[in-house]
Amino acid sequence: MKAAVFTLGCKVNEVESASIIASLENMGFETSDKLCPADIYVLNTCAVTREAEKKSRQLVARARKFNPEAEIFVCGCASEKDRAAYEEKGVAFVCGARKKEEIISAVAQKFGFADCGLLFPKQTKTRAFIKIQDGCNNFCSYCIIPYLRGREASRKIGDICGETEKTDSPEIVLNGINISSYGYDGLCLTDLIKALKNVKKRVRLGSLECNIITEEFLSALKELPDFAEQFHLSLQSGSSAVLKAMNRHYTREEYLEKCALIYKYFPDAAITTDIIAGFCAETEKDFEESLSIIKEAGFARVHAFAFSPREGTAAFRMKDIPPAVKSERLHALLKAGEEASARYIRGFIGKTLEFIAEEKEGAYWTGYTGNYIKIYLPDGVAAGGKYKIVLLESYGDGALARLV
Repeated sequence: MKAAVFTLGCKVNEVESASIIASLENMGFETSDKLCPADIYVLNTCAVTREAEKKSRQLVARARKFNPEAEIFVCGCASEKDRAAYEEKGVAFVCGARKKEEIISAVAQKFGFADCGLLFPKQTKTRAFIKIQDGCNNFCSYCIIPYLRGREASRKIGDICGETEKTDSPEIVLNGINISSYGYDGLCLTDLIKALKNVKKRVRLGSLECNIITEEFLSALKELPDFAEQFHLSLQSGSSAVLKAMNRHYTREEYLEKCALIYKYFPDAAITTDIIAGFCAETEKDFEESLSIIKEAGFARVHAFAFSPREGTAAFRMKDIPPAVKSERLHALLKAGEEASARYIRGFIGKTLEFIAEEKEGAYWTGYTGNYIKIYLPDGVAAGGKYKIVLLESYGDGALARLV
């Protein structure tokens, strides 16, 4: 029998889907992470925006086009938010974002298999994502996720280190909904980093919040044998006034101080970020501050998106701004982000870096450096191998390179 496990949304969803895939394979299923002809479908949904919810609801019909008789199992944030929307579509089973192991129990019961629970994620790429925590207590005024994922909960450091040792991927990524808040039995994210100091793999971090950027934390990262010098430091707005309305607990000035501290320890670091265009009552001056901080912070990459009011959040009751204004501001942010990426990459032309080969794209092998520059390499290499390369020139969304 074949199972298709299809995922929308964040890296945490991807990790959880990889665990579902591992469990289904343990039961004897052939699996795919794409929508394709299959006997059962597991649809892992997202609700971060209204558009994501819409796409999540459409997944059931998309799966049935491949096999109208297939059993469909649904989980994730969108089904946590509106379970009835999926139950009325006649699917076999629905659960939410918090107890995805129920999917495995439901499949086991449906087909008479032993329930193995959720196993470690299947490694489908050269980069292994390791979930260290779930949930969020921040309650940013625009975000629905804390209401769907629930309060923060972290894994034991010993369990995380054990999973790290079992993976044979050359790079691990520590991820979660809010990894900056990692905490178990009085230990914090800095303690976890210190526990990984002997790991002989590249270590990359998921999205971070300002509060975690301290001298002690950066010193611990400096001690890792192979730390990927990329910091995805969530911003959301370059305006202190908008940040306050968003319930983000820092100012523009404090954010820039954290960036300066990162560069003190890691001069070549890639600081990447998210910026929301057109948050409630964002003035033209507020928006100009978001535009200007892109260059001032020296971002290597910017993920910009338009504000989407989410029912159930504090911002849903705030005054929204016209869609046309959001669109115009989003376009300007995207353009500034592209210029920032190009500027960052140009700074490394002629320099020697290390990259891990991931996959073949046409005539080139592609993969990423530690500071998250996408490399296009025409020479023959092997997937999962780590190589020293020299960047030759900008190319597409990254740079052409040659082996040293």
